[in-house]
Amino acid sequence: MNIAVFASGRGSNFESILKAIESGFIPAQIRLLVSNKSSAGAIEIARAHGIPAIHISQKMFQNDSEYARALLDTLNNYRIEFIALAGYLKKIPDEVIKQYKNRIVNIHPALLPAFGGPGMYGHHVHEAVLASGVKVTGATVHLVDEQYDHGPILLQKTVPVYTNDTPDTLAERVLKVEHEIYPLAIKAFAEGRVKIEGNKAWIVI
Repeated sequence: MNIAVFASGRGSNFESILKAIESGFIPAQIRLLVSNKSSAGAIEIARAHGIPAIHISQKMFQNDSEYARALLDTLNNYRIEFIALAGYLKKIPDEVIKQYKNRIVNIHPALLPAFGGPGMYGHHVHEAVLASGVKVTGATVHLVDEQYDHGPILLQKTVPVYTNDTPDTLAERVLKVEHEIYPLAIKAFAEGRVKIEGNKAWIVI
């Protein structure tokens, strides 16, 4: 399975997927790293591992249609079969979602559908979790559709929220869980063990 990873930041989830592939845990290869930020740490990780890294930003194009076409042309050129969003902070164009229906996944640092949607990313999520007073949060792997954080949920894992937590301490605990479940989900896709019916998705053991 040829994977493209989309990342906007330091690339810790990208790196966890890469390690799982290099160890033989995931029978796939990352053929491409796409980032909307030329300074993203994920680009450096990709280059260090000999993976093509391409900077594509919506700002580089006159309209959304040109942007979507550029993304699709790039994905086709690298024969991409599957897309993993790893801290990618831009909405995927509808044209790309249609072309890769049920073949795009995202990792979200909360237990969706709670604490999801526009503006709910990174520390904003953890701040909202702490402000709400909930005792449990976690991470979610879900399929990507045309709405933010909305597609069928594939995997979730919980972590406790402590009374003395800060957004930083909570983020660190959740990130460890993200690094556990994201490779598991991608492995299931690579092995053909993901079943999708309507708005439900599950892994066949």
